[in-house]
Amino acid sequence: MSKKKILLVEDHPIFRLGLAELINQERDLAAYGSARDVEPAIDEINHIKPDLIITDLSLKQSDGLDLVKYVKQHHSNIPVLVLSMHDEYLYAPRALSAGAHGYIMKHEAVESVVNAIHLLLAGKIYLNENVKEHILLSMANPPEAQEKSPFDRLTDRELQVFKLIGRGFSSREIAERLFLSIKTIGTYRERIKKKLNIKHASELVRCAVHFEKTGYIGIVDYSSGHMT
Repeated sequence: MSKKKILLVEDHPIFRLGLAELINQERDLAAYGSARDVEPAIDEINHIKPDLIITDLSLKQSDGLDLVKYVKQHHSNIPVLVLSMHDEYLYAPRALSAGAHGYIMKHEAVESVVNAIHLLLAGKIYLNENVKEHILLSMANPPEAQEKSPFDRLTDRELQVFKLIGRGFSSREIAERLFLSIKTIGTYRERIKKKLNIKHASELVRCAVHFEKTGYIGIVDYSSGHMT
């Protein structure tokens, strides 16, 4: 049996090795290459021509959504499964919009990961039932009738900057990583504070660190900008 080649894009070596072992246990699948960031992932895609890509969102130097968008533009025949710790209600719609074919949380059962891989290889979409319902309800209800999290107001770039703040990077370091000016990063920071109703830079950092560590946004008091 010809095995399907799976490229793993994940910057945590222990998790990457565990995922590779899980995939290699399947008779029809093989973990065939890995990368810790977008640029080496692109090199691997062009070299090994994988049948499917699994990517995290928080990579070593960049954002997994950028890889999803690249694959959609240049290799639209390759399905992408996003496997992440970050809030699926916030990120799954963004990932699908960027071109991903599935989204799964890292804490989900092992069987869910394997099932998701097989569904994507069969040309289908994978989302768990709760996220499916959430997206369908969002589509059925007019935008003005929906109670949205303040995080939904952030653009993909603003959310990317927010995550990098949470990972401890300075405005200068973020600017270098995103190939933007420090002034532009400052503008993004102010937009983020305004959209999240956060008054001070220290509160922005605390909120961003919490989000990056937990992947969730539920314990943030948006009305005051403080975490509860």
